[in-house]
Amino acid sequence: MKTIKIANKPINSFLLKTTIQTLQRIGITIIILSFFTYAQAQERIITLDEAIQLGLENSKQLKLSQSRVDKAISQYNQIKDKALPTASTSFAYNHSEILNDQFQIGKEEPFDLPARSDVYIGTASVQQLIFQGNKLKFAKESTNLLTQVARLDIDKDKQDITYNIVNAYYNLYKVLQSEKVVEQNLQVIDRQIKQSQRFFEQGIVTKNDVLRFQLEKSNIQLTGLDLENNRKVVNYNLDILLGLPESTVLKINEIPDNQSIAMGLPSYIDNALSNREELKQISLQTQVADYNIKSIKADLLPTFGVGAQMYYINPSGKFIPPVNQFLAPVSIAATLSWNLGNLWTNKNKVAEARIQKEETQINEGILQDQIKTEVNQDYQNYLKSVERIKILQTSIAQAQENDRILESKYENTIASVTDRIDANNQLFQSQINLELAKADAMLAYYTLLKSTGTLK
Repeated sequence: MKTIKIANKPINSFLLKTTIQTLQRIGITIIILSFFTYAQAQERIITLDEAIQLGLENSKQLKLSQSRVDKAISQYNQIKDKALPTASTSFAYNHSEILNDQFQIGKEEPFDLPARSDVYIGTASVQQLIFQGNKLKFAKESTNLLTQVARLDIDKDKQDITYNIVNAYYNLYKVLQSEKVVEQNLQVIDRQIKQSQRFFEQGIVTKNDVLRFQLEKSNIQLTGLDLENNRKVVNYNLDILLGLPESTVLKINEIPDNQSIAMGLPSYIDNALSNREELKQISLQTQVADYNIKSIKADLLPTFGVGAQMYYINPSGKFIPPVNQFLAPVSIAATLSWNLGNLWTNKNKVAEARIQKEETQINEGILQDQIKTEVNQDYQNYLKSVERIKILQTSIAQAQENDRILESKYENTIASVTDRIDANNQLFQSQINLELAKADAMLAYYTLLKSTGTLK
């Protein structure tokens, strides 16, 4: 069997041709299946703002966070309810069967007892706590602060969800842009195949040159198939994230290449320290710790309350008793109590509460350092991504010039088919790298906004 040497290595032309035909069949089959899948799916062009709005509207995480806020508000209302007076009432019926109908005490004459007895007893009371060392006030303020912490959880979740949507959106954009590059390169390689076939018919090149270009086309098609698989996965995940039908095929129009930074690193760090929800939450938790200390100290003070009670006693056995055969006393009381044991046991509770406050303050300092580190890293990553775009734009210009030169040399039979394909591959990879870099730069910018707490 005849073999042809390319790049000093023997290649079996029959095996190469069979491989190309197999790859082309696979490519055509998957492309046809993809076409029918697209035909059944609903396409939708979506902007980043629309995606964020849909994601926030349909987010289950936000609904869960809102339920936590509602729970905190309910707890706050329960604390306020404790300032209201308490009241209770009861009514009981008691029936007794007296088995011994005579009763004697000592040497006294025995006296007869009724065979049975029926008694109706009712009570009603109202209590109002007047003073408890302001513990109720401290509890209300503390619960109100915790409600604000829960609301900040929603704001933080919104930022996280927005960033996840932005991340998924740009991942889809990167795949779609890469597919465009693949499509453009397939058109280029088709022209090269036709050209090599003409050269072969003219006896300028060998059959192996034509096969190498066909193999290159198959490799590009395989790259396209990998990208299409990635597109389906990313598209499906984004559909779920936005609450859209899972068969929706999302399309993205052109987006800005990059976003210039108008501020220096210190300004971004200042923004982060002012806007990050975590810092706002830990500041509120410090205030909660203060109220906890005040509440514990309040146990040293006495409590004072007033109340009223009424009793109804009806031993007549009748539901509606005769006149003057029931009792209905009413009492009014004021109670002052003081747990003196707290005077020597309370100090250790206060000490523990102060330690908890100090831990919260230490955690605030740790969190500030972490945020500064995060902002600096995201800031440097963005600057790096912008510089990467500039370098790749230069490399594309170089790759285009190299591709043009090698194309001219190949047409004049000065360069080999291997050199021609290598030049095309370099241009192809540079084009894809540039599209990915543009999307990565925008994503790096949004990451910087998220780390400063200003991603709205």
